[in-house]
Amino acid sequence: MKTGTRSGSGPRHVAAFRRVLPVCVLALVTACSGPAPGPASDLPLTPVQDISLPGAASRLDYQAIDPAAKRLYVTHLGDGTIHVVDLDRLNVITTIPGISSVHGIALAPDRHTVLAAASGTNEAALIDTGTLAVTGRVPTGNTPDGIAYDPVHGKAYVSNEHDHAETVIDLATGRAKGSIEIGGEAGNTVYDPASGKIMVNVQSTNELLTIDPATDTITGRTRLNDCASNHGLYVDGANRLAFIACEGNATLLVLNLDTGQETGRFDTGDTPDVLAFDEGLHRLYAASESGVVTVFDEQNRALHRKASAKLADNAHTVAVDQATHRVYFPLQDVNGH
Repeated sequence: MKTGTRSGSGPRHVAAFRRVLPVCVLALVTACSGPAPGPASDLPLTPVQDISLPGAASRLDYQAIDPAAKRLYVTHLGDGTIHVVDLDRLNVITTIPGISSVHGIALAPDRHTVLAAASGTNEAALIDTGTLAVTGRVPTGNTPDGIAYDPVHGKAYVSNEHDHAETVIDLATGRAKGSIEIGGEAGNTVYDPASGKIMVNVQSTNELLTIDPATDTITGRTRLNDCASNHGLYVDGANRLAFIACEGNATLLVLNLDTGQETGRFDTGDTPDVLAFDEGLHRLYAASESGVVTVFDEQNRALHRKASAKLADNAHTVAVDQATHRVYFPLQDVNGH
């Protein structure tokens, strides 16, 4: 994700939404700010609750949901903290400090660990999910960003946005096992449980890489045509599809992982960033730096654009609770709140 920060005067909030039946048309609102822009009513969402977040009105970044503990982790890049939200009570449990310019976050539930990319100090922080305290720090490359966890081999993969390498962390020892040269700047990194492989966006060469975690070697490279700076990534392993957000030309690509062929191309809001997928509803959300959210439905291994509208300024990050179908959008500054 982009590393810029913004100033403001007061807390931000996370807006939680749920799915609306297609026959309903409901306007979206944001807490403390009055009605949202009219076009947002086109989105298949309705407000549930806004959650105030502590700290400065500065940039928020990635999110991770722990379904067993019913917690949402929100990285607050501008403050160097992580907010932990109770998904039942919809309030902040605690804020974890001391993670400089925190970007990516990933859950390793079998290790009772949360991993967070501290780009300000070029390291990955290891956080105990029981105590919510930092228990270790592992050096990475330059500007660690996305993180993926492979539970089969007990390893985490950290994409270093301003390096040409992927850092590999052994969670059994809490130490780096080394790095994998990828030949360009890394975007998002994900683990595909269906194939057991790690997928990495190389955004400076417009390629999607496949890494075999058994050997930590690159086993595939797919060139992405007409995709400027492929950053956001979601892999639907069951359907052998990759959804790729191209920041530079406001495009979402659908890639068939079996053939390496692009099977879909859609416009998004300017500078698309985080992608989130509702597995039960087969619905993809593409959030963008422009605040435009684009919603797609997946049918027969293809995406169908359902709606696109501006949700709010800075609505560039999104997460989906698979149990409730609620969708979370952290907003760094809503009229000073």
